[in-house]
Amino acid sequence: MFDILTLPFRLVFGILFSLIALPFALLAIPFALLFLPFLLLRVVFKAIVGLVVLPFVLLASIIGIGVAIFAISLAVLVPLILPVAFVVFCIWVVLRLASPAALVQ
Repeated sequence: MFDILTLPFRLVFGILFSLIALPFALLAIPFALLFLPFLLLRVVFKAIVGLVVLPFVLLASIIGIGVAIFAISLAVLVPLILPVAFVVFCIWVVLRLASPAALVQ
C-alpha cells in the first residue's frame, strides 16, 4: 500500500533527477570507451580460466554422479538382499551344526 501511495512522488523525483544526471552521463561516455579494453581483457581472462577449470569440474561432476548412483542403488538393493542373506546364513549355521563333523569335535 505504501508503494502505491508514494508512486507519484517516486516517478516525479526519478524523472527530475535523471534529467539532472543526463549531462553527466553524456560526459562519462568517453571514459566508458576508455574502460572498454579492460572489460574485454577481463572477459578473455575469465574465458581462459573457464576453459582450464572446465575439465576438472566435469570430471568431479561425473564422479559425483557415479557415487550418487551407486549410493541410491545400494540403498534400494540392501533391504531386498539382506533378508535373503540372513535366511541363507541361518540355514548354513544349522547345516554346519548338524553335520557329522561338527558332532565329532
